[in-house]
Amino acid sequence: MRFSVYSLMRHALGGAAWPEQWRSPEPRAAYDVVIVGAGGHGLATAYYLARDHGVRNVAVLERGWLGGGNTGRNTTVIRSNYLWDESAMLYEHALKLWEGLAQELNYNVMYSPRGVMMLAHSVHDVQVFKRHVHANRLNGIDNEWLTPEQAKAFCPPLNTSSELRHPILGAALQRRAGVARHDAVAWGYARAASALGVDIIQNCEVTAICRVPSGAVAAVETTRGRIAARKVAAVAAGHTSVVMAMAGLCMPLESYPLQALVSEPVKPVLPCVVMSNSIHAYISQSDKGELVIGAATDAYVSYSQAGGLHIAEHTLEAICELFPTFRRLRMLRNWGGIVDVTPDRSPIIGLTPVPGLYVNCGWGTGGFKATPGSGHVFAATVARGEPHPIAAPFSLDRFRTGRLIDEAAAAAVAH
Repeated sequence: MRFSVYSLMRHALGGAAWPEQWRSPEPRAAYDVVIVGAGGHGLATAYYLARDHGVRNVAVLERGWLGGGNTGRNTTVIRSNYLWDESAMLYEHALKLWEGLAQELNYNVMYSPRGVMMLAHSVHDVQVFKRHVHANRLNGIDNEWLTPEQAKAFCPPLNTSSELRHPILGAALQRRAGVARHDAVAWGYARAASALGVDIIQNCEVTAICRVPSGAVAAVETTRGRIAARKVAAVAAGHTSVVMAMAGLCMPLESYPLQALVSEPVKPVLPCVVMSNSIHAYISQSDKGELVIGAATDAYVSYSQAGGLHIAEHTLEAICELFPTFRRLRMLRNWGGIVDVTPDRSPIIGLTPVPGLYVNCGWGTGGFKATPGSGHVFAATVARGEPHPIAAPFSLDRFRTGRLIDEAAAAAVAH
């Protein structure tokens, strides 16, 4: 083992220096696969490469510390009730892995299938969500329609008064959906991958991708020296465009700040996850008692991790209307993660025009819930040199052929 989860926690919290035996290893001269990004997706990819495909000469490079990017900034929602078949299959694959992940990794990721309820506030919302319910059921995915009275019974703090500015006309409920502990997922995958021989190298920023005259990937330049690699897999959420530009590729991505907040901790009061597309707010309660509130992306591209204050204000106004009992709660902190967004709001998973270079990006607001499934199908793609069947529709080539998976048109928000 090259690190301990305990030392990672102390490091992330600004504690004492790591014990010498747990420091990141020095990079080897060469690896079969170099993964750029030690977030949940990158670490999951490394784990499944080692476990399922016997590829253990793997390095996961991280410019900061393990799980310090979007993995540590997300709002933990897990669900698979997406509209299009391709998306539904990918997220359902992930959800099934979530259900046994703690046992698989022998690490408590705090997966809690408490249900995700999506509110309908207009006739259009009702029609859209009923369409989701029917489409999900055809794909063997659980989803059901609730009347306002049933929604209130499932989530007692919810305000279902007809006097609301956006009255609740019903809700779609996926009972198997829920939440998990965001950074625990990264730590669990990191520990398991490390035990299989994967090197996880922190404070090692990739500065260039080196190619041979034929165009294939040969190595990466880093702040800790050059590392030769047969294959390079970019999984750098929020900064994939920067990494891919090092190989001369221009990606169909835009990066936006995505904001969230947490309240002071209170006793258990919210039994499920509640989402509202129309007023763009969603809320759940963590195991520590904090109310976790998700807001919108900013309206402009940026690498900022703060975002516009008005976004958070509008979200809190919506939450206070839906849950009047929360109005007196104080907010402890707010933050922003950086999300990569594609034109169709669906991810890119697979090969690139550069031989030996693979990419996993563009998850927008849906990255955390896909973590196990993303790592599983991406590992298979990298190991075999061809797309995993579930990942095949999410190829980079779809933007040339026009076979888009337009989740942007399917829902106003894809958290």
